Amino acid sequence: MNRRFLFLLGSARTEGNTELLAREAAAQLPGAVEQRWIRLADHPLPDFADLRHDVDHTAPSPDSTAGLLLDATLAATDIVIASPLYWYSVSGLTKRYLDHWSGWLRTPGLDFRATLAGRTLWGVAALAHREASVAAPYVGTLNNSAAYMGMRFGGVLLGNGSGPGDVLQDTDALTRAKTFFAQDAPLARFPYEAAREG
Repeated sequence: MNRRFLFLLGSARTEGNTELLAREAAAQLPGAVEQRWIRLADHPLPDFADLRHDVDHTAPSPDSTAGLLLDATLAATDIVIASPLYWYSVSGLTKRYLDHWSGWLRTPGLDFRATLAGRTLWGVAALAHREASVAAPYVGTLNNSAAYMGMRFGGVLLGNGSGPGDVLQDTDALTRAKTFFAQDAPLARFPYEAAREG
């Protein structure tokens, strides 16, 4: 299967540090690798309603925001969550997208979990803090989500940046970006292991 990368931009602002770092890493992918970029702020999802004990979930309309994101997710071999670190975890836009996975898991005939099993989840994040360990909850969220789905987890590419464009001065992050997507991603396992950070 040819690799198809889905980049989900979870920042409220355009061309922020997280997006810049994700684009640096994506630039290293071979030209034949398909890339699709979706800015979650441009496709806002409604709050997720947990109906599992009330009614069966139904597949979203293909022309709805949820339908667009579901189709893009199912088509991807590699899903990249590019969300800045907000209060030590993913952004609200990103969390809402992940919450909708719960409904897609319970949609009859969708086989959401079986389709994503074996595919790879990645993360890219910019943070203002100099100590990378503050991102452990963020990395744990993605690792544990991947483990639950039977996915591979490529880890999280972290960069430092607060002001506009600051991450482009983080030479360590830019060096890691050059080979980030070239690594072999292992199957995610519970619990999250801090050693995967970086």
